[in-house]
Amino acid sequence: MKKFRIGLIMILSATLIFSSCASLNKTQKGGAIGAASGGAMGAIIGKAAGNTGLGAIIGAAVGGATGAVIGNKMDKQAKEIEKTVPDAKVERVGEGIVVEFSSNVLFGFDSSNLSADAKTNLDKLVIVLNTYPDTDIEIQGHTDNKGSDAYNQNLSQNRAGAVSGYLYNKGIANSRIRTKGFGESMPKYDNNTENGRTQNRRVEFLITANAKMKAEAEKEAGK
Repeated sequence: MKKFRIGLIMILSATLIFSSCASLNKTQKGGAIGAASGGAMGAIIGKAAGNTGLGAIIGAAVGGATGAVIGNKMDKQAKEIEKTVPDAKVERVGEGIVVEFSSNVLFGFDSSNLSADAKTNLDKLVIVLNTYPDTDIEIQGHTDNKGSDAYNQNLSQNRAGAVSGYLYNKGIANSRIRTKGFGESMPKYDNNTENGRTQNRRVEFLITANAKMKAEAEKEAGK
C-alpha cells in the first residue's frame, strides 16, 4: 500500500508539471519541464504514460534558458524531418524529438531484415540527421503482445540493431547511436485491437542534444 501511495504521488506530480506547461509553446515547455524534472521524474513520466521516448527525453533535459534554446533548435529539426520523411510520425517532446516508424514500414512480418522501402525512408532521415550532427540518437524497438516475451524481446532488439547498423553504414557516427529493445513491455497503443497491435510494432528514434549542442546553447542563453 505504501508503494502504491508513493507511486500515485509521483504520477500526480508529473501530471501537475504537464498541466502547468499547457499554455506554453513547445520551446518554452522544453525549458520548463527540464527545470522541474530530472532523470528520475523522466523515468516516472515515461512509465506512467507508457512512452519510453517521453520519459527518456524529459529525463535528459537541461532546462531553463539553455533548454529553451535547445528546444528552438529541435523545433527546426522536427519540421525538417516531417517535410523530408512523410512516412514517419514526428513528435516534439521537451528538448528532444521522437520519430516513430511503424514496423510494417521497415520490416516484413516477423522479420528484422530491412525492406527496400525501409532503406528509402531511412536514407531520407539520414539526410536530416547529418544536417544536425550535434545530436544523439537512441533507437528503440517495440512489438505487440502476440508471441512469447522472450521472442518479442529478441525481435525488438534485432530490429533496433538492424536500423542502427544501417545508419552507421550510411555515415552516422557510431558514437551518436544507442539501441534498446523493449519487446512488448512498453505498448503505446491498445493491444486489445488489431489496429493497436499494428501500431505497437514500431521503431522509435529519440533525438536529443549532445554535449556540444548543450554547451553552445548554454553560451547562447547567457548572452
